[in-house]
Amino acid sequence: MSRVLDQELAERLERSRAVDPVFADDLALRVAHFTQRGGKRVRSQLLWWAMRACGGGDDTSAVAALRLGAAVELLQTCALVQDDVMDRSPRRRGRPALHADIGAQYGAAVAPDRAGRFGEAAAVLAGDLALAWADDLVAGTALPAGTGHLVRRLWGDLRTEMVAGQYLDLQGQITGSRSLSRALRSACLKSALYSVERPLALGAALAGADGATTGALCSAGRRIGMAFQLRDDVGDVFSDDEGTGRPAGGDIREGKSTCLTALARARAEAAGDRLALTVLDRALGKHDLSPADLEEVRDILRRTGALATVEAKAGRLVAQGLRRFDAVPLDPAGAGPLRELLVAAAGGTPAGSAARPEGTPANRPAGRPEGTPATPPAARAQGSPANGATADPHPSTANAPAGRPHASPPGGPTASPATGPATRVTAPAPAPAPAPQHDTPLSLFASHSEDSRA
Repeated sequence: MSRVLDQELAERLERSRAVDPVFADDLALRVAHFTQRGGKRVRSQLLWWAMRACGGGDDTSAVAALRLGAAVELLQTCALVQDDVMDRSPRRRGRPALHADIGAQYGAAVAPDRAGRFGEAAAVLAGDLALAWADDLVAGTALPAGTGHLVRRLWGDLRTEMVAGQYLDLQGQITGSRSLSRALRSACLKSALYSVERPLALGAALAGADGATTGALCSAGRRIGMAFQLRDDVGDVFSDDEGTGRPAGGDIREGKSTCLTALARARAEAAGDRLALTVLDRALGKHDLSPADLEEVRDILRRTGALATVEAKAGRLVAQGLRRFDAVPLDPAGAGPLRELLVAAAGGTPAGSAARPEGTPANRPAGRPEGTPATPPAARAQGSPANGATADPHPSTANAPAGRPHASPPGGPTASPATGPATRVTAPAPAPAPAPQHDTPLSLFASHSEDSRA
């Protein structure tokens, strides 16, 4: 994945320099560096291993998965760069945020407020540039007609849902909304769909998976994604600065109504706990929140039981998601690594729930055997068939990265060679894009229908 991304970014930097060298050095280069440094690349890895788990792996689907994975990473750059502007966060991943960095470059020549405003405006443009490059990658990926239509629809949904989730965050801050249902809706759009479900659906689409397989993967992914966001809400308040690269309590300072704080407020209101409500009202949106203020909020989150409830619900959602995943008939070349990624994406699982339970259906192959090293497979020679699949005598080379080594998995867990060649899962026609309306955010949070089996 990194090699494909580096190649695509180098090409776009060269074209940006031809447009204007100042633009290339100030903006395009920062976008490229931000993307290359990256994070855990979970979304692109989910896309890759979903493709493999659904039976993909031939040259066309492998190249397409790597290009779409690179596009997802650029989309994430757009989201994070602009999110830092909206949140007025000075740091990202332990470094100055892009808007702070470019503002400081010109800070000596102008007044601080003007430099700050320039940095924010430039960062908005940087996010736009990352989005444009992401769209270029998707548009330039050679796909069969039916698959291409489905992929473009999913990509459009992914972008729209990402923006919608961010807007709900902002709208909640300006209106002072403390609604649990709105906080859950935002979490579903920003994390369950954008970070997990849509990447899984894109990978399944590239493999030609049928509607039942895609729907089951998406149902599992939605639960894992919601669990991730719940745990992220907790981490924002309770994690130390060094572990995240951002100041603790950022959501509190920005006045964001997360699931954690919304639940604490609801509990305090129900109990008539005026002290807890006063602490929350005073802290939410307080930009100069002190460590003592933050500790007061933490105490309220513990005392109302919101912290324990959110942590327990996250664990149950992970267990439910993995149970649904384990019921899907998938190819062993990707199923094991994909399951590991889902567990890691959710921040781990409750004791005893990470292992695939006994009684998995017979048509669900086992994943990578325990003890198999999670190392990338050796690169294939250019033109050799992928995973035992018959090579296309006339493979498409339009906009494909040079050389088959680029089709190696993107740095995550990998299947054992002992699992054998992939069996392609096909359908008469590409499955329609899964609609996000089933499994509403509030029902996922409130329902206990599956909890007794978690």
